[in-house]
Amino acid sequence: MPARRTSAAAFLVLAVAGAALVGCSKKDDGKASADGAAGPVQVTATDDKCELSRTAFPAGHVELAVANKGGKVTEVYVYADGDKIVTERENIGPGTKVTINAEIKAGTYEVACKPGMTGDGIRQKITVTAGASASAKADDRLTQAVTDYRKYAQEQADATIPVVEQFAAAVTAGDVEKAKSLFAASRVGWERTEPVAESFGDIDPKTDTREDALEEGQAWTGWHRIEKSLWVDGRIGDEEKTLATQLVTDLKDWQSRIPGAEITPTGMANGAKELLDEVSKNKITGEEDRYSHTDLSDFAANVEGARQAYELLKPVASENDPELSKTLDAEFEKITELLGKYRAADGTYTSYDKVTEDERKTFSDAVNALGEPLSKLAAAVVVK
Repeated sequence: MPARRTSAAAFLVLAVAGAALVGCSKKDDGKASADGAAGPVQVTATDDKCELSRTAFPAGHVELAVANKGGKVTEVYVYADGDKIVTERENIGPGTKVTINAEIKAGTYEVACKPGMTGDGIRQKITVTAGASASAKADDRLTQAVTDYRKYAQEQADATIPVVEQFAAAVTAGDVEKAKSLFAASRVGWERTEPVAESFGDIDPKTDTREDALEEGQAWTGWHRIEKSLWVDGRIGDEEKTLATQLVTDLKDWQSRIPGAEITPTGMANGAKELLDEVSKNKITGEEDRYSHTDLSDFAANVEGARQAYELLKPVASENDPELSKTLDAEFEKITELLGKYRAADGTYTSYDKVTEDERKTFSDAVNALGEPLSKLAAAVVVK
């Protein structure tokens, strides 16, 4: 999980239709776009400013053309109330540009630029006024994709809870070895649908925060706190038992919220890309499961979740951009085959501390080869 996930990858939120991140920025020449809206909103990010060319625009399809003119790597977020993320883009290098394409409902939000990718960011308030309903132009195939993805996300959550309960029971019983054996399995459903899970901003910090990502004054709870006790300390105390019980409670909260969440096709596409970003930033480096070295299990789950979203969107994406679809098919096959080489007959994966630097480089190359075309998926499912 990236640092400070008060919410997460935008592909569903409770009050805002999610967003998609694609391509490079376009010039805002003041001309109307094809759907009648004004051109892209220019976002100029520096090391001490976050400037927008407009702070009010109609609801519907919105483009934010982001240019990082600072000297630090930055990230840009659009926040709804309660810092629920509508969309985000991380790792925007100095001198680079990206475009954020989003379907946003009427309301008030904040755009935040985060130089150095830390803290609450430099924020600007924006107002999204009532506009044309995107649903009026909905493709029935995309409507079905959203329905099927919601079902998938719910199934993953439903399957996670019994395994987490077993994991928590082992911790409560003080059985270190059994708890270790269940740790990776207890995370699979979460990792497959991580953008969904992270969108509930108050759950992710409690369940999936790494020690180095803690905010000042934040209590460390969740999987990785227990992971450290199991693998580094080799013991289970009363505190760990309490944390295990709390983990079950927090994940049941996640499970219960999925039916009421809004999911959009572009958000699904964005979420798929975000899962690959999770791999490149945290799994490839070994940062995510740094004590247990179960990173490849999380890695595989991220890829599986991304592929599921893509497959559901594929009927439309392949029609709108057949070459992109062919590329994605091939790259998903390659990375799945590569992961399969590290998967044992019992479904477990090679401990990541046994994976050489050269092998990690191969994984990194495969992730990059898939991530680049996957960043274009959202554009291929935008309803014009």
